Amino acid sequence: MDLELAGAELKSVLNRLRRAQGQISGVIRMIEEGRDCGEVVMQLSAASRALDRAGFAIIATGLQQCLTDVDGDGKSDESREQMRARLEKLFLSLA
Repeated sequence: MDLELAGAELKSVLNRLRRAQGQISGVIRMIEEGRDCGEVVMQLSAASRALDRAGFAIIATGLQQCLTDVDGDGKSDESREQMRARLEKLFLSLA
């Protein structure tokens, strides 16, 4: 299963990843500057949420594409089960 992100989906995922990248850079800078532990943890938590949201958006797109593929191309039950198992594993990796 190849994942194809297009248009708004791609822009949304990239924005979330760039936000997380900026937040992680901020965490590094805060640690180097010896900033308050609570502030560092809050920033790290925000970066983690941004990464999780990007991951969930990618998985949701994959689920949508799989459902469309299954409806339209007559894949075998084994192929559907493999797809379901792969998406479930991806989803659980973010949980």
